[in-house]
Formats: sequence, structure tokens, C-alpha cells
Amino acid sequence: MVIRSDGGSSESPLLVEEGEAVGQPHSPHLKHSHPHVGHAHQPHHHPHPQSHPHPHPHPHSHVHGHGHHGQHHHDKAKPPVKYGELVILGYNGFLPPGDRGRRRSKFVLVKRQTASGVKRSKHYVVKTPHSSKAILDTTQHSISYTLTRTQAVIVEYNEDEDTDMFQIGRSSETPIDFVVMDTCPGGAEGGSAPSSEGRVAQSTISRFACRILADRTDPRTARIYAAGFDSSRNIFLGEKATKWQENREIDGLTTNGVLIMHPRGQFCGGEAECGLWREVSVGGGVFSLRESRSAQQKGCVVEDENNELQDGTLIDLCGATLLWRSAEGLAKSPTKHDLEELVDAINAGRPQCPVGLNTLVIPRKAATDSAQQHQPYVYLKCGHVQGHHDWGQEKDKVTRRCPMCLVAGPIVKLCMGIEPAFYVDSGPPTYAFSPCGHMATEKTVKYWAHVAIPHGTNGFDAVCPFCAVPLEGTPGYVKLIFQDNVD
Repeated sequence: MVIRSDGGSSESPLLVEEGEAVGQPHSPHLKHSHPHVGHAHQPHHHPHPQSHPHPHPHPHSHVHGHGHHGQHHHDKAKPPVKYGELVILGYNGFLPPGDRGRRRSKFVLVKRQTASGVKRSKHYVVKTPHSSKAILDTTQHSISYTLTRTQAVIVEYNEDEDTDMFQIGRSSETPIDFVVMDTCPGGAEGGSAPSSEGRVAQSTISRFACRILADRTDPRTARIYAAGFDSSRNIFLGEKATKWQENREIDGLTTNGVLIMHPRGQFCGGEAECGLWREVSVGGGVFSLRESRSAQQKGCVVEDENNELQDGTLIDLCGATLLWRSAEGLAKSPTKHDLEELVDAINAGRPQCPVGLNTLVIPRKAATDSAQQHQPYVYLKCGHVQGHHDWGQEKDKVTRRCPMCLVAGPIVKLCMGIEPAFYVDSGPPTYAFSPCGHMATEKTVKYWAHVAIPHGTNGFDAVCPFCAVPLEGTPGYVKLIFQDNVD
């Protein structure tokens, strides 16, 4: 797996799967670029991200990746400073059609060549916000809070040399660094996901959902804010949006809100517990949840929490949930290579099906039919791992009776949870989520089984982080019992 960045502010850092073509998203640098209005209706899968003219190519840009120019390898001495990664829940290491351009299962935030952040400067009242100078000035970042038809407060933002800004949302316009679409549970590994066009039409994810400001002098500090700036560098909060004024400062919430949940304790180490869900405002304030997702009344101020991302913070955009992993936390976490070695170690033990006596092979990805005879299945009630056989199939029932312990229950294919960011510790994958069969460490499975992920407008579900399928039964997971090393 290769992290690639040209170090320039005009390019979002990318994570590239082995042997994969690299897209070149561009978030043009804030100072010099002009809005690309023509991108508003660009499809979210741009077939040729490289074809966009680079606004300001940097003479010393360098690229790490397969099949790229070898002369840049001397730059490896100074790897880019990494702030962290955003990983979408529900994808086991890759998007179903493949990670392309700014649409991928995860996004690496890397320090830009030149600062791209903004900070609040002045605010004032206007009568017609859409024709005011700050809104019409496409080089000026501003947020417009509409109070009535004839009154709005405009807050201007100036460039900030100390921060880098990264924007997340459904829009494929250029200011969005990480394009996030609605997650379809179970769709990541060959599930029958509906057509992407059908999903976009009724998406509840905002086009410009949120922005993250990372501190260039202290790369461990990153803060999240609701709403992102559009191609004209504006954020509009309409008349109906929830907003308020206190101590001459104005703030507000977006329609469906941006929710965050900080873990209690160290995420990496396996001792953390999930915290409470909060809502973050456009100005970065932290509030208790509204009565329902888009209720008019804001929640109460939460005094002892802030919008600073911690390793393991969850960000919910109403349609997709993202996990923030800090660079520090990831350094202590297993890598994809570590996880693949664990699968190899189990397979080296030649686990057998106690009924068919054939050797089982745990797949790293959902298996094809050709590997069916070696595909391990787990009995979700008892945890016994076996191959596919007809024993114990009850008439007209989906349940099967386990030949080992005679407990009847559902069975499911086992598959490795291979996305490292979701792991809270290192170790062998001895547990699996129910009903999907994704394997992970005991602490990882138990952590996620206790995290309630927002679902719809006011529901919460514990889900498997690898496929986003809601967990079933209590406790929602099973300890695996292999018959291995029998030779």
C-alpha cells in the first residue's frame, strides 16, 4: 500500500491499493485558484481525473507509486507529514467499484505544500445576502447566516498560514477533497447495491458536509466543523437552518447535522469505550443531540468536550459514518500486511472441516465459487468453524444443526476483516461478527459491538465496521472454534 502525495496544496493525498491506477483529484490552492463552476454536475466517478489542467504544478512535486517516474525517489528522505486518515465504515479496505479519484474507502490527510486554512475575521449585517460584496467575491471565504428575508449576518474568513483545510461531502466540485456517498450495508463485497444514480438522488449526505482544519505546527491537532465552502467559497445557512447569536458571535447547525463521538480512553490498545454522540456546529461548537436529526431546536452546549478529533473519533454525515485515525494511533495499529500474515498463520495450521475432513482456507476477500470447497463457515450460535456440507440442514429452514454440538442456528461464510483502521489492538482474529462473518480480534469485535451508529433520523444500530451490516442477536458476535493443527 502506497501513500502518494505531490506535497502540493493542489492535490489531495491519496491512498493507493497495490497495482492500481492513481487518480489526481485537485483542490486548487485557495489563494490563486478560480472557482470551477463547471464541475457542479460532474459525475462522481470522473473517468479521467488526470485530465484536469493542474492549476499550479510545483516544480519539485514528487509522486510515490507503481510505475511513476523513478527520478523522484531522492525525495523519499522527507516523507510528507501525515495528520491522519478518514476511513468510511462499511468498506473492508476498498470501494466496490474500486477506489478512484476523490472517491475511495479512505482518505489520507497530509500537510500541504502551502497552507490552505482559513480563520474567522469580521462579521456584519446585510439586507440582501446573495448580492453582497463578500458573497459575490469568489476569492473571499464567507459564511452567510440568513435571519429573515431582509436580514443576514455575513462572517468573512481570511487565509490562515497555520492550518490546512480539508473538505468532505457528496459534491464532486473541486473544493471537496474527499467525496463520500451513502453507504449501502453489505454492498462492499458483492452485495446487490442499488445503482449509484438512484442512491444519489435521495442522499441525505450534504454536498458540502464538513471541513477539517489541521494544525501545521502541531500536526496532532485537527478540528472538525459542520458545512464546507462551495466553489464560490461560500457557506449559506438559509432561513430555516437552526442558528443563534451569543456574545455578538453567530453560529448554526446544518440541516441533517454533523455528529461526532469521541472514544473514552485510548482507542488503540483495546481499553476504550465509546462515548456519547454530539453535534458539531458550523463554528465548531459541541452540543447534545437534537430531538431528531433535523429538529429546529439545537441541543445544549457540552462544556467538557470540543471539536478536536481524537484517535478513534467517529463522524456521522447522515448516510455515511467516518472513523478518524490519528497518525500516532495508526503507527501503533496493525498494518494490512500484519493482518494478511495472521490469515496465513491460521491457514498454515491447516484447519479442517470436522465433517468433510477437507482443509479450510480463510479468504482475504469474499471468495469466488471456485474456492467454495475450501471456504470456511461459522455456526453463529456456537462458533464451530466447518466447511460447506449438507449435514444438519433442517427441512424448509435456514438454520442448520451443528454436527459438533447439535446446536441449531444460522451459518455464514467467514471472511477476514482486512481494513486495519478498524482494529483497536493487534492479535489473532479469534472472533467474528454476527450475522456477516467478518473476523477480527476479540477486543476489536467487542468494541464495535458496543458502538451505536446513527441510522435514519433518530435510530442507532451496532454494525460491523467492515460491511456496515447491523449486528444481530446478543452479543452480536461469536468466538471462533477451529479444528486445526490436527496433523
